[in-house]
Amino acid sequence: MGPPGSGKGTQGVLVAQAQAVPHISSGAVLRAGASGEVLAQMAAGELIGDDLIAGLMWTRLRDADAARGFVLDGFPRDVEQAGALDAFLQERGEGLDAVVLLEAPRDDLLARMLARAEVEQRPDDNPTTIARRLDVYESETEPLVALYDRRGLLRRVDGAGDPAQIAARLDAALRSGGQAAAPR
Repeated sequence: MGPPGSGKGTQGVLVAQAQAVPHISSGAVLRAGASGEVLAQMAAGELIGDDLIAGLMWTRLRDADAARGFVLDGFPRDVEQAGALDAFLQERGEGLDAVVLLEAPRDDLLARMLARAEVEQRPDDNPTTIARRLDVYESETEPLVALYDRRGLLRRVDGAGDPAQIAARLDAALRSGGQAAAPR
């Protein structure tokens, strides 16, 4: 988890490849299964309702390739979704192994997302929407940090730097069960 532009997608793909499990991005699941109204909400930087995203995620998590595990990217985004994820996993007799929090300065996040917008041409990556998404993240998603920290699942990783540096810190945090900060 982490704010938009923190590298969740890039790092999630790398961890998933290393573990030979699928990388499941809530944004990709939404873009693949959402209607025009939902896509318009996404383009405006608004959060999508818990029922819709949870239903789409449960469908994806039931796919055969996710039977041995998965890396989630952007889900859950709030405490209510975390509770729904817990219930879903409990039904399967599973639980979370770890929750990675990628942290980066807001200016870095804005720059990354604007650069991504130029390459990917995603309609939800424009300056107004990016600022809105970061604000929404701060108010809606950050309570998950405390939840997963209390459960002993949280691994804080400094998301500044190039993807290889971040990947090395993330790997170290997962192996040690702790934090991986950038050298100062």
